[in-house]
Amino acid sequence: MRIEAYNQVQQVYNTKKVQHTGKTEKATKTDNVQISSLGKDIQVAKQAVKNAPDIREDIVAPLKQQVQNGTYDVSADDFADKMLAEFA
Repeated sequence: MRIEAYNQVQQVYNTKKVQHTGKTEKATKTDNVQISSLGKDIQVAKQAVKNAPDIREDIVAPLKQQVQNGTYDVSADDFADKMLAEFA
């Protein structure tokens, strides 16, 4: 039985223990975020779209009034032209 070999193996696996002093170091690095001017413009545009109404009352109100009065008239030729333009 060779005890010397065991001592050599034990020395390889011995590690130094880390001593804690109880003091913690504060991190000095901070994260920074920079938004480009294009990104800022996109944010402004998104906010403007969000605040815009879904229905344009200045256009819808007169048409609604014409439909209620029975005075709304659609030209069959204009209607057909727009349908053909949509599917052509």
